[in-house]
This record gives sequence, structure tokens and C-alpha cells, in this order.
Amino acid sequence: MKAVRRSKASPEATLGRTASTISLKSNAQDGGDPTSDDWLPPKVLLKPPGQLELTEEELNEEFTRILNANNPRAPQNIARFNHKEKIFKASPNVDHLVVHFEFDGYLTYKKVEEAVAPPEPAADDADQQPAPADAPVTSGTTTAPVAENEVNEEDKQQKGPLRNQFNFSERAAQTINNPSRDRSTNTEPPPQRTFSGTVNQWTIYDAYMEDMQQKERAKAKGAAKGPKDDEKQHILPTESHGEEVYYKNPELRKALTIIERMANQNTFDDIAQDYKYWEDASDELTPKTGTLLPLWRFIYEKERKKQVTSLCWSSRFSDFFTVGYGSYDFSKQGPGMIAGFTLKNPSYPEFLYTTDAGVMCLDIHPQHPSMLAVGFYDGSVAVYSLQEKTDGPIFKSSIQGKHADPVWQVCWQKDDLDGNANFFSISSDGRVTQWTLLKTELNNTDVIRLRLGMSSIHANGVERPMDEDDGIAGTAGGSCFDFQNKLDHVFVVGTEEGKIFKCSKEYNNQYLMTFEGHQMAIYNVRYNKFLNNIFLSASADWTVKLWDHDEPKPIMSYDLGASVGDVAWAPYSSTVFAAVTADGKVFVFDLNENKYEPICEQQIVRKTKLTHIVFNPFEPVILVGDDKGTVISLKLSPNLRKKSRTGDDEPTKLKNILLIAQGKSPTD
Repeated sequence: MKAVRRSKASPEATLGRTASTISLKSNAQDGGDPTSDDWLPPKVLLKPPGQLELTEEELNEEFTRILNANNPRAPQNIARFNHKEKIFKASPNVDHLVVHFEFDGYLTYKKVEEAVAPPEPAADDADQQPAPADAPVTSGTTTAPVAENEVNEEDKQQKGPLRNQFNFSERAAQTINNPSRDRSTNTEPPPQRTFSGTVNQWTIYDAYMEDMQQKERAKAKGAAKGPKDDEKQHILPTESHGEEVYYKNPELRKALTIIERMANQNTFDDIAQDYKYWEDASDELTPKTGTLLPLWRFIYEKERKKQVTSLCWSSRFSDFFTVGYGSYDFSKQGPGMIAGFTLKNPSYPEFLYTTDAGVMCLDIHPQHPSMLAVGFYDGSVAVYSLQEKTDGPIFKSSIQGKHADPVWQVCWQKDDLDGNANFFSISSDGRVTQWTLLKTELNNTDVIRLRLGMSSIHANGVERPMDEDDGIAGTAGGSCFDFQNKLDHVFVVGTEEGKIFKCSKEYNNQYLMTFEGHQMAIYNVRYNKFLNNIFLSASADWTVKLWDHDEPKPIMSYDLGASVGDVAWAPYSSTVFAAVTADGKVFVFDLNENKYEPICEQQIVRKTKLTHIVFNPFEPVILVGDDKGTVISLKLSPNLRKKSRTGDDEPTKLKNILLIAQGKSPTD
């Protein structure tokens, strides 16, 4: 290898710019060592023009520089939308990767022709030349068979499978898989039948008639040919699928009743929730007023044209009550009905009794809830037993003992000395009658006959005897009565003439006191269960009056603006009572909150008269009935059901209110 020595040239000529030349080594100055690199060109330090001239200290000064992999050109203000916080936020993670070189390669199978490298020529191939055609061939050569064997071996090697196609290491483990099993069963498909036809009312009617005729023929045939005694043991009774069979089975009937109640509870779920949990929040803002929440409506479709003539809650079951259907109109009389409803099933009554005459009143026995006393428009009375599986009464008055006019009210009383149950009834014929339930008959005794001119016993002992002319014209038509809770022999009677009489079972020819204040018929009188000498009266003269049965004049009077159909005391408070009017309103009074005005006046129905009202003895619910056969249940708000902390305070509370109303000082 030859070395070419370059001639020295000036830096100015070679670079074309101003440069300072400094010889780093000089052989001439050193004495010309033959072993030195004197033949190399001298090293020249090139400096750009305008370069700073630094001292040795400045040159030796260290400047620290830190190298990192961050891309200075990468954007630092990338914002991305955060779906969790619903805002755009700056992304802290920035991609600093910079690709300087990228090359896309590819892989091919070894057995593909493109991947097979061409064979390299052998070293001996250059020396070997193809022999001419006329060249002689020696007899001892075996080149042809050897070549064929080599070709066959190469073919076998190339035909073998290549497990590793891409030249990568493979490590794997193989396990034995459990064999799967399939099991199947062939069954015969159930028989199918396609049925079609046209059905109308006449087809349904003919089918029912044909079925009824077949049953009648089978019944007549069975009656004509009765089975012998020995055959009766082997004959099974035929099953009928009528409604009577289902209702005769008590277990099936109980199951059907439970299912029906569950379905009704799902249907009226919102009302059931209100009945259980509703509390009016507005009562906290207006503590002197209250509201009524309508709940269920009880209607029996076959008696929509009848009027609700009586309502009575059960004394044992908080959800059960009875309704009497009849008519107060003389020209619209007809058969009546008694229905028993429960709050668990508002769609249909639990039991029904059809009567020949319209039902005017009814009462459930307080100790025996299955006993029901009923008074009718034709003057008769009857006793029904809900335990008996009969469609009629177990006791009914005879023709000789019944009233001559409609029976307006019946009321159970304590059993007599012989232990016989008894109840009282009042009618427009002026008779107050006691009915005693004997073993086989219903015995009656007149307690008193009401007369307009009958004498009254006063404190001074002066009596006004009855006139001789007092006959039928002087008869007072009784319309209602109520017994005192403490003295069960004392009762007050309301009449159609607007007078109230205080009577006793011990006096049948005179009154204990006469109360005058109403101008029209009195529809109801009710004793207070907490204070025994106080009672209410409701009249057609639009007023409700509060009385003391020892005073002939009323203590308080309330004008409700319409005929008052009924009035009732609340069972939880001595100062709360409610009344219904003919214009469809319900009035609730609480004398402890307001002695002069009702704390609740609510319109319940339109274009309908309300006839009766009754409080539930266990729950804050009242029932009202109208003249269209509908019973509506209402829930009292918290302000309408306030009561004292103890029951002993109730009589004192009402007594003090009445003393203040009379202008007297209250007692402690």
C-alpha cells in the first residue's frame, strides 16, 4: 500500500479565509529524530472568525448538562375530555418517542421457492467443463448411479415436514382431554288436535241448555232407578263442576278467598299504602284544621238503585262491617239486602242476604259478632247468624208481634237474668219493644208506647196527666233511640215530631224528661261514651244539638246548612264527633279545638245525599253511605284524631268545655 504525501499549502489558500497557523511539533527544533513522524502534515487549529479568546481558567470551567429522553418539541398543552368529571383536562402524559428510522420487513416460509437461496457454485465446477460429445467414456466409471442416489436423498430431505416455519423456539405441554359424551332420549310427541268453530251468544246459550238438560235427565234417571245396597259400595259419586261444589268445600273456598284478597290488594295497592302510611303534612302548618282522605268505595252493582239505610262495624274485627240496603221513599219499596264487606276485598261483599222487605236498620252483637239484628220496612225484625250456612234468619218476628210501621232502629242490650240475648227496636207506631231470643221463638215485650201528651216526671214531682182524647192522633212516631252506657235502663228517644224523650225501662206510662229544641224529625241521638249524661241529636231542621239529659234545653247548637242525616261520636276522644248532610258534606267537630265551628268541612259526593256515618272502633277510618248504594271509606288526618294521654282525662276535658259554654267556671 502506497502512501501519498501531500504538500504543505498555506491555510489561507486551502480554506479561503483567515486562519492562524501554529505548528504543534517541529522536527527541526527537536534535532530531527529519524523515528519521529516528520513525514505527517502539521496539525493546524482552525478557529472561526470572531471567536472569543478565553483564558485558561475560563476554559477549565465546568458546565453541567443533564441529558434526558424528553422530546423538546413534544406538545405540553394537550387537553382531553374527562368523561367522569364531564370537563376538558390537561393530559399529564406526553409521548416523547421519536422514530428516526423505520424499516418494514417480511417473513417467508422456507419451503417457498422465493425463500430458497440459489445454490452456490462449487469450487471444482470451474475446472470441470462439459465433455464433448465425441469424448470417450471409460468403462470403469459409476458416476451416473451415484448421482441418482444423491438426488433421491435430497428429495427425501426436502419433502419432510418443517415443524419450525419461522425459526423460533417453541415450548409446549400437551395434556389429555376428556372425551365428551352426548346423551339423548327420544320420546313420543303428545297428541295434537286442531279445533276451530264460530261462537256466538246463541251457540253458548244452546250449549248451556243442552248441558242442563243432560244433568236433569241423569238426575231423573238416577232417582227412578236407585242402585241396590250391594252396588252402592262400588259406585263412586259423580263430580259436578258447578259453583255450589266449590263453595261447599271449606278448604277450597278459603284458598279462593285468599287469592281474591291478594289480587284486590295488588289492584288497590296505592289505596292500601295510603290506608297504612298516609299522614297529612299540612296539619303541622294548620293545627286547628284537618282533612279526610277518600279510600275504598264499596258498591254492590245489583243494589245501586237502593239507598244505604244502615252501617255497622264489627266489634271484634277491625276490617269487617255490614251494610243494609233499602229505601226511605214510600213509592220505591221492594226487596232489600244485607251485605258484609271487608277492607281486604272492596270489590265484592263477603256474604249477602236477600230480604223480602227493605232493610231499615241493623246492629251487630257486641259480644257475639256473628249475631246480626235487622229491622225491616214492613215492621218485622229478624236475627241472622253469620255462622249458620242458611240463606234466611234464624229468628223472625211473628205477624202478631211485629210493628205496624217501619222499624227505624234496633240495638242489642245485655243478656237478661236467664242469660238470653235480647235487643230493642223502635218504630213509627210509637212502640219501643224488647225482643228476647229463646230456643225456638222470638218473644217480644213493649217497653213503652210513645204519646205526645204523656206526663213527665220533674224534680218538683208535678205531673201532667194524659188527656182522654189522646188516641191515635196523640201517638208520637219514634225514629231513633240510644241507651246510656252506665245506666242501661235509661234511654232517650227521638221522634218524627222533633221532640226528645228521656225514658226508663221501669216506667212504661210516663217520661223522665222531655227535651224541646228541634222543629222537624230527629234522625239520630247518640250518648257520649266518656261522659254518660251528654248526648247529641241530628235533625232534618239542619241542626245538630248537644244536650245534657238533666237539662231541658240544649247546651250547644250547630247549623250545618242542610238536613243532617246522621251524627256519631268518635270512640277515641270525648270532644270529637262527625255528621253528614243531604248536600254530600261531612263535618268533623273537635270541641277542644273550636267550640263553635267544625275543624273539617269536606265535600264527599256531588248530587247525592249522605245518609249515615260510623267510626271504626280500632282504626282512624270512618264510613259514609249515600242514597245511591255506595259506601265510601275516609281516613282521618292527625288533627282529627287527637286524644288525651290517658283515658281518664277525657270526661274531665269535655266537662270543662261544657261548663265554659254555660258560663260556669271549670273544675280541676
